[in-house]
Amino acid sequence: MDMAFLSSYPVLNDDLNLLPKLQALKLVVFDVDGVLTDGRLLYTEQGESIKRFNVKDGVAMKLLPKWGIQVAVITAKDSLPLRRRMEELKVTHFYPGCHNKAAAFNELIEQLGILSEEAAYVGDDVIDLQVMPNVGVALCPADAHIVVQRHCPIILSKAAGEGVAREVADMVLASRMSLEQAYELAQKPEFEK
Repeated sequence: MDMAFLSSYPVLNDDLNLLPKLQALKLVVFDVDGVLTDGRLLYTEQGESIKRFNVKDGVAMKLLPKWGIQVAVITAKDSLPLRRRMEELKVTHFYPGCHNKAAAFNELIEQLGILSEEAAYVGDDVIDLQVMPNVGVALCPADAHIVVQRHCPIILSKAAGEGVAREVADMVLASRMSLEQAYELAQKPEFEK
């Protein structure tokens, strides 16, 4: 465990149930707009949408599965840039254009054979409340909507698009090992393949 890192989250001391819940996670589910992106929608003159992703999140989403923690993305939006990014990161549990996030989440945990308590969900807006109350750990970016913040025991220090997935991965991995140990895998040449 990396107590030096975890000590920067007072909520883990205030709620002693959170650390064991982080340690028990087998799945982390991310929303996209407002979590992995800053939530802005940019359009070219031709009407194509442009999304800006944080490369630090990519490392996180590739690292978690190497430590046995699956990654999923459930998002209400769909676009070619989004599909390309998920393909680059090899996210196999990808639900684009999903407006019934609860149904997608329930289908996913059934498919994986895990309990909802063994999953974390990271969201920023009220549509994410379809899932957040039903998971082991609900997290949100620092700039999530106030209603979402009220339902999240862990409000992250990062705002949308600023490395939210990386912060989540660091927290989950630090609950199990030192971050130095966790990132040894990311230092190997084959990690980026």
